[in-house]
Amino acid sequence: MFQDELPIATFEMPACLRAPQPCATPPALPEPGREMQVFHIRLANSAGRREAASLLIRKMYGWRGYAFEPSLQHDPNKVTLYAETGGELVGTMSLCLDSEFGLPADDNFRDRLDALRSQGRRLCEPSRLAIDKGVSKRVFAALIHISYLYSHKLHGFSDYVIEVNPRHVMFYKRMLGFSDFGGERPCSRVGAPAVLLRLPLDQMGVQIRKWGGLMEQHGDERSFYPYFFPLWDEPGISARLRGGHD
Repeated sequence: MFQDELPIATFEMPACLRAPQPCATPPALPEPGREMQVFHIRLANSAGRREAASLLIRKMYGWRGYAFEPSLQHDPNKVTLYAETGGELVGTMSLCLDSEFGLPADDNFRDRLDALRSQGRRLCEPSRLAIDKGVSKRVFAALIHISYLYSHKLHGFSDYVIEVNPRHVMFYKRMLGFSDFGGERPCSRVGAPAVLLRLPLDQMGVQIRKWGGLMEQHGDERSFYPYFFPLWDEPGISARLRGGHD
């Protein structure tokens, strides 16, 4: 159970909402009287919570046939978020902040990352993202939005870089606006090929300001940005993030 700390953010969605495919039609607005499910996003500030997050990642990676090696030590340059509903963990992601120790993507793409560093860009890498099957896509959007606030607004990082399986490249391009930044190379960590993608965080901010909080009232927009939090929620989330990671 994971209910003993104040959440960074809380939101409701219709109960038993299935996670749609990237191009699926968004779900209809909730019907009056329909049961709602409450989701909380929290920081994994303890070894137990980080281990629970690792278990979810191991399950989801195994389901896709990927290898997974859990981290044995806490990395002070990495923050882990998790989503829970009813006391059950249903989603997690980690955010690695660039430091003298580098980023996970340096294993395969150091030349590409060093090119950005030489330009004064401050890099961070979302990693180990896992969402349980059957969970609303707003959980994914919430984790990404909170990681954006933590990295860009609170700590001044400028770019996301991510390694993704080639099969998932179009998803990240279409749903979040990533672009190619490295060709396909083997990734020993998961035993599968990887492609390096990049997203300047000021570009993400533009999309959040345009679409955040619209939910299903977004017309023809098919990205995840309408499922981000509205702008007026950002100051409170940022303040809780700052307090939760002190």
